[in-house]
Amino acid sequence: MADQQEYAVWAPDATTVSVVVDGSSSPMTRDGQWWRYPSAATDPGRYGFTIDADSGDGAPAVLPDPRSPRQPDGVHSTSAPFVVDETLWTDRGWAGRPIAGAVVYELHIGTFTPDGTFDSAIERLDHLVDLGVGFVEVMPINGFNGTHNWGYDGVAWYAVHEIYGGPAGFARFVDACHGRGLGVVLDVVYNHLGPSGNYLPQFGPYLTSGANTWGQSLNLDQADSDPVRAHILDNALRWLREFHVDALRLDAVHALVDHTAIHLLEELAVRTDALSAELGRPLSLIAESDLNDPRLITDRGLGGYGLAAQWDDDVHHAIHTAVSGERQGYYGDFGSYDCLATVLTKGFFHAATYSSFRRRRHGRPIDPAVVPSTSLVVYTCNHDQIGNRATGDRPSAYLTPGQLAIKAALVLTSAFTPMLFMGEEWAASTPFQFFTSHPEPELGEATATGRISEFADHGWDAAEIPDPQDPETFARSKLDWSELEQPDHLRILEFYRSLIELRASTPEITDRHLDRVEVDFDEQAGWFAIHRGAVTAVCVLTDQAITVPITLTPLLTFDPVTVDHGAIESSGHNVIIGRRPGGA
Repeated sequence: MADQQEYAVWAPDATTVSVVVDGSSSPMTRDGQWWRYPSAATDPGRYGFTIDADSGDGAPAVLPDPRSPRQPDGVHSTSAPFVVDETLWTDRGWAGRPIAGAVVYELHIGTFTPDGTFDSAIERLDHLVDLGVGFVEVMPINGFNGTHNWGYDGVAWYAVHEIYGGPAGFARFVDACHGRGLGVVLDVVYNHLGPSGNYLPQFGPYLTSGANTWGQSLNLDQADSDPVRAHILDNALRWLREFHVDALRLDAVHALVDHTAIHLLEELAVRTDALSAELGRPLSLIAESDLNDPRLITDRGLGGYGLAAQWDDDVHHAIHTAVSGERQGYYGDFGSYDCLATVLTKGFFHAATYSSFRRRRHGRPIDPAVVPSTSLVVYTCNHDQIGNRATGDRPSAYLTPGQLAIKAALVLTSAFTPMLFMGEEWAASTPFQFFTSHPEPELGEATATGRISEFADHGWDAAEIPDPQDPETFARSKLDWSELEQPDHLRILEFYRSLIELRASTPEITDRHLDRVEVDFDEQAGWFAIHRGAVTAVCVLTDQAITVPITLTPLLTFDPVTVDHGAIESSGHNVIIGRRPGGA
């Protein structure tokens, strides 16, 4: 990376390395495994590196900086210096906030607004404040080839996608969030690199011969892995320090292959905690993991990695299957009310228990005396659970408004840290589909063919699967904010607002002790209740009118109810939240 003192790059096996600034090449000096060249403070130019350049005919290829802070012309082009202008910041009064128990809101910059930029997203932040959100979680924004995709095919990890507004635009966005009392979570991907524009292997052994679902594995524990780990650690800390980000969501950490005694996640947690102490504000790490391993969120003093939180798909699966009735694929073990009770009181459903989808035992139980319930992030929707459906259809496309209210209530009255996905709060009708924009025809065709083949194996007609490369697939996935003017959508929005406000004002609901959560249910009758102290949320999952044998003084309902003679008379698909007799 270029700074005011020097250009520097790690290239352990190179014989010669030169830096090329505005077309002018200068040989660099070896310093161990690194190469360095003095940089004048006034150097304004584009730059890149040549490695073991051929002295024969033809100009050598100029490679972008592996730590490039900006790629103005895309990931295949030369790099540009960038440092956040300190005069931009107006958030000096921002003290930060912990992630535990806050309401998180996941969004994709390219589809959150019609313009798909940081600046246009800023114009919608007041909506999130009114909703009661505490954190905005931004899907990956680092540099990738093409104009739009989900962000998980990034290759320029230190850069920010220019079409969104580049690094300056992201800094403005973070500052605007802080000005409104919103924390910022950034989604980062360290388990693989995208298929186009990855020049890291030309510099050094960044990758191994192993692979995961998405590409070659990062070299975290083999020869010369220390600088690769530093590449990741420095990147993560840069977002927290230079861009004032409050938390990082670490993508698919189960795909990080690290057999060293100090796992990369633990090392990152130690470094993050140290930076938090230095900056004087909370900094959080949130893992996405399908391991159901509480070690990630267990204190390091007790042998864990000490991360602040992790996503919990089991809660999603249990809620979704109980409400929707779907049972295909990995939903096979879920769907009963007993399963729903397990996840709401234990956190994981698969906890050293048999998973029919995996055909083996899976997971490990959570000790509620050691792990606070708010270390689990739960949701009824996220980008994966919508976008990885064949057509990217949201629950609003196949559930009733009352069923949507039930899903919201089960998440927002749970003991966990709740997360919403953009547009969920008004039952957005727009899908969130899997979209790509690979400029290489062969890569685009392979992506589209693979998508069709994947879902054909599950019985879907190929004609129904959106082509990821079709620009309309991306356009269809943009939120339609005009829906907020329609009564049906406004009704859902008002319920979400009231539910989040009730959560914020009711200490029983935000109690972090999982062992204090109690449930009752009658699966045959079709009702389920979650008790949080003296507060109870009753969910009527049947579509028929029902009598629930619980006495409550209602605080919030989706549809009106009658409370009489120790019971609740309710219509089908309803939510009733209230205090039981004797509650404060």
